[in-house]
Amino acid sequence: MMRAGAHLKIAGIWGKAVGFWSNRRGVAAVEFALIVPILLVMYFMTMEASQAIETSKKVSRVGSMVADLITQQPTISKADLDAIMKIGTSTLQPYNRSAPSITITAINVTTDTPPKVLVAWSRKMVDGVYSVGPTAGTTATVPTTLRVAGTFLIRVDSNLGYAPIFGWAPDSQQKLGMTPSLIKNISMGETYYLRPRRSLTIPCGDC
Repeated sequence: MMRAGAHLKIAGIWGKAVGFWSNRRGVAAVEFALIVPILLVMYFMTMEASQAIETSKKVSRVGSMVADLITQQPTISKADLDAIMKIGTSTLQPYNRSAPSITITAINVTTDTPPKVLVAWSRKMVDGVYSVGPTAGTTATVPTTLRVAGTFLIRVDSNLGYAPIFGWAPDSQQKLGMTPSLIKNISMGETYYLRPRRSLTIPCGDC
């Protein structure tokens, strides 16, 4: 037969078990501790994805805006081109984790048979430094639909190596437990072709 002491011992264990499972505060704390890391990861992934999409759209707008401003000019100079590219980079704000590169190429499609596609002049900006792009007189490439004899084109290439916030730090040091070498930059870019609006060509005297 089971003694009274055994009954009391079993009752005590049962009472503790019931008390543990009925303590909702403890269960809620455990659930919270398990769920919070997952929620934080989902939050940061969603935030990063939305920032990347918005930045990609801005990179496209840089190219279209720069091309649009240039093709409205009957003539242009290096100073004008540099100022336009500087305006274009401001479109990316408040993103500032990496610098964009912009290349402007003026292209002549000759009247030869078959027509030749040649660089008339060029200008580029890489890491905030302005310089000459493709050499004048060299062969350029354009889509087949734009290879029309006797035409003049402005091509703008805008590119950006998007740096995710998880792997970026102003001093290139470790950030949020991850090093920049583990998080690769995402290449974003767009190319726009436009024709002059106010003249047949857009000469650049000092390019």
